[in-house]
Amino acid sequence: MLHIYVDADACPVKSEVYRVADRYELEVSIVANSRMRVPNSPRIKLELVGDGFDEADDWIVDHVEIGDVVITADIPLAGRCISGGAEVLSPTGKRFTDDNIGQTLATRDLLSELRGAGEITGGPPPITQKDRSEFLQKLDVVIQSIRRR
Repeated sequence: MLHIYVDADACPVKSEVYRVADRYELEVSIVANSRMRVPNSPRIKLELVGDGFDEADDWIVDHVEIGDVVITADIPLAGRCISGGAEVLSPTGKRFTDDNIGQTLATRDLLSELRGAGEITGGPPPITQKDRSEFLQKLDVVIQSIRRR
């Protein structure tokens, strides 16, 4: 059965995930290194992992199955989940696929090098209401697509 996994420590769209999961009666795993509030629902579980490097990522990869959905902005994690047969969305609604994950990872690495050299400062822009709307729309499309299979 379709399950949603959220790489939750820095995820700005958790409340949107909860709404969609409730509408479709889906189970959600919120994977985090620290405690956080989650709705009181038997379908939503907080999975606490250690604070070691990539522990949340490793937990998600170990549990995700073909046809599950992963919400993350972590591009290497997205690649690992795609390899495992999951559908992956960023918090802005970008769908990571076999066709675009290589280019996305290369761009990430280039930007990381530029930041390290001081050429670029700051991180990504804050999430906007338009991003949230795009995320909700894409999550709905992905879930419906998986259910039709």
